[in-house]
Amino acid sequence: MTSVYLDELKPGLSAQILRTVTEHDIQMFGEATGDLNPVHFDEDFARKTIFRGRVAHGALSIGYLSGVIGTQLPGAGSIFVSASIVFKSPVRIGDTVTTSVTVREVNGRAVVLDCVCKVDDRPVLESVAHVLAPRRPAKE
Repeated sequence: MTSVYLDELKPGLSAQILRTVTEHDIQMFGEATGDLNPVHFDEDFARKTIFRGRVAHGALSIGYLSGVIGTQLPGAGSIFVSASIVFKSPVRIGDTVTTSVTVREVNGRAVVLDCVCKVDDRPVLESVAHVLAPRRPAKE
């Protein structure tokens, strides 16, 4: 786990992770959140929806954003304040999601991040996130 401290942040700086969604991820996320909507768990039910099959929880992709923000950019010590989120396309079991976070602006400790999750080249989530960046620790 790393941190990009406030004094190092500048527009254009970016980080990303790749995660492949598994059946285990869906099960664990559903158990952790209580979201047991059958569109995530029951193929017969999900086939009759607009998705035409099971899909991952949208909030799982939001969790990927949180993962990048909390471990890479800005990283350890970041405080996730808010985000606007637009779901563009469903994510399915077996999809590899590339989550990218890019610094748009820095205003004091407040940092605005442009975020996107993609499967192949297809955006599945777009977001603008607001975080408080960590300050460099004082030398002892």
